[in-house]
Amino acid sequence: MSPGEAPRGDPPPATGDDEATDVSAPEGRRRWRLLVAYDGAPFRGFAAQGPDVPTVAGALADALARTARTGEPPVLTCAGRTDAGVHARGQVVHVDLPDPLPAGRRGTIEGEELVRALNRQLAPMGVVRSAEPAPPGFDARRSALARRYRYLVWNAPVPDPLLAAMAWHVAVRLDLRSMAQAADAVIGEHDFRGFCRRAPGTGADEPIVRRVLDAAWAEAASPAPDQGRLLRFEIEATSFCHQMVRSLVATLVAAGRGQGNIASVMARLRSGTRSGAPRPAPAHGLCLESVRYR
Repeated sequence: MSPGEAPRGDPPPATGDDEATDVSAPEGRRRWRLLVAYDGAPFRGFAAQGPDVPTVAGALADALARTARTGEPPVLTCAGRTDAGVHARGQVVHVDLPDPLPAGRRGTIEGEELVRALNRQLAPMGVVRSAEPAPPGFDARRSALARRYRYLVWNAPVPDPLLAAMAWHVAVRLDLRSMAQAADAVIGEHDFRGFCRRAPGTGADEPIVRRVLDAAWAEAASPAPDQGRLLRFEIEATSFCHQMVRSLVATLVAAGRGQGNIASVMARLRSGTRSGAPRPAPAHGLCLESVRYR
C-alpha cells in the first residue's frame, strides 16, 4: 500500500455488538478525549503510515509519547480518518495514557497543562483544542452519532491567494439555487456506491449504505465580495465512505454549471456506479467541522 492510500472514511454506524464491546481503558491507564484541529496540507492524512510518512496521527502520537513518557507512541482512535490534504477543526481522538501522568511544572499533568505541552510541539499546523478525561465507555469512533463536514468553493474569475489553501477555485459563475436543490437528493439513507471509492476486498455489487442527516449550500461571508463569492457546503451524516463528500461536491458543482440537476443526482444514486462521474473535488476545500456524541 503506497503512502496516502490507507483505507479512509468513517466506519458504518455501530451495531449492537459494537456497543457491547468493552472499550474501557486498561488498568493503570486513563482514557483521554482530545479535540484536535489541523491544516491537512503538510500531512498524508490522519492515519499513521510509517515513520517516514507525515501524518496527523504520527505527529500527535509522538507528542503524546514525549509528554506522557510512554516510550512507544500510544495507539490513537479518531472519529473519522481524513484523507491527505483534508483539514479538521473538530476531530475527536481518544487515547489511553498512564494514570497519573508524569509530574509537570505544577505537579501532576491535568487537561490544560496537557494541552499546552502538546501544542508546544504541534503548533501551528496542528493543535489540541481541549483535553479531558473521557466518560466511562467512551470511544471516539464507536460512540459518535454523526460527523459534519464543510467544503468551501471560491467562485470568482480570478483565484484568491489567501483562500487557495482552503477553498476550491471555480471560475465559471455557479447557479447556487440549482446546487442547493440537487443537494436535497442525498438527504436520507441511500446506497452511495456512485459517490464512494470502494474499500479494498469488497465487491462491486456490495451496497455502501450511509444515512445523510443534512446537506445544504449557502453563500458564506466573502473576504472580497467585490471580487467573488465564497460558497459553503455543509453535510452531516452518521458516517461517510472514502471520497464521498468530495465526489458529492464535484457532482453538485457540475449542477451549478448547468451540467446536472436533482434528477441526475438521484439517477447516480440509483446507478450504484461511479462510471461517468466527475473527478472528486480537490481535498484542500474539505474540513471535518465537528463530531456529535450522545
